[in-house]
Amino acid sequence: MVLIIGSAPDAVLAKDWDLSVFTRRVVINNAWQITPDWDYLVYPEDFPPERLPPTPLKPSQQLIAAPEFVPQQNSFGGFVYAGGTMAFTTGYWALGALKPDVIAFLGCDMVYDAASDNGSHFYGHGTADPLRVDVTLQSLEAKSMRLMSMADAHHCSVVNLSALPESRLLFPRVTRQDLADPGVRQHLLKRQRDRLDQAGVATALQAEQDLGYMVSSGRYWEHTAEFDKTKLSEIDNLWLKAMREPNDA
Repeated sequence: MVLIIGSAPDAVLAKDWDLSVFTRRVVINNAWQITPDWDYLVYPEDFPPERLPPTPLKPSQQLIAAPEFVPQQNSFGGFVYAGGTMAFTTGYWALGALKPDVIAFLGCDMVYDAASDNGSHFYGHGTADPLRVDVTLQSLEAKSMRLMSMADAHHCSVVNLSALPESRLLFPRVTRQDLADPGVRQHLLKRQRDRLDQAGVATALQAEQDLGYMVSSGRYWEHTAEFDKTKLSEIDNLWLKAMREPNDA
C-alpha cells in the first residue's frame, strides 16, 4: 500500500499521522518537508535544487527524477494522454515501479480558490501548476479516471484521503482508518471495478492508440504544435464516459 503526498492544504495532516499502515510513502516536490517518514521524493526537471532535502538522505530514502519516472510514464502511454502534472506522473511512477495493491493520495486535489492565486502553501509560495494552460490538462477529472483505469488493470485500487469539500480527482474517498482494515483492499478493488465500464475503457485506449501521440523524452511541451487539442479533448470525454455512477449499496 502506497501513500502519495502532494501540496494541497490538507497534506499537512500527514505530519501527525502514524504512517506505518503504508508500505511505501512517496512525496511530491516540497512535500518532503511535511514528514521525515518518506521513502521516495518525486520531482520534475525544473524543481529548484535549493528546495531539495539536505543530504545525506536516510538509507531508506531515494530521489526520483525524470530518468526514473519518464520510462514508467511511457510504459503507460506517455505524458500527453496521462496529463503533464506531477500528481499524475507520481501516480504512474508508483504504479509501475512499486507495483502496489492500493495507492492513496493526500494533498493532490488540484483545487485552488481565488484567494490562493499566489500559491500560498506550507512551504512558502508556489504556483497552481495543474491549472496552467496545457493541452494535456484540459480535464483533470478525465486524467484521474485514466489513472484509475490503468491501476485497475494492474490489480491496484486508487483512493483519495482528502477531507476537503472539493477535489478534481474522481477516486473514491476513504479515511486512513478505513485502510487499516485488513479486508479493505479487496473491497476497494471490487468497488473500483464496479465503477469502470470496461468497454468504455477499451474505446478510450483505442482512440489514444489511433491518434498515436508519444514523446519518448517526456518533454511533450516541446511538441505541443503537433497535438490536436480538440482530438485530445474528445479522448478526455471518452474517459469520463467510461465511469459508471457509484453504487455503494
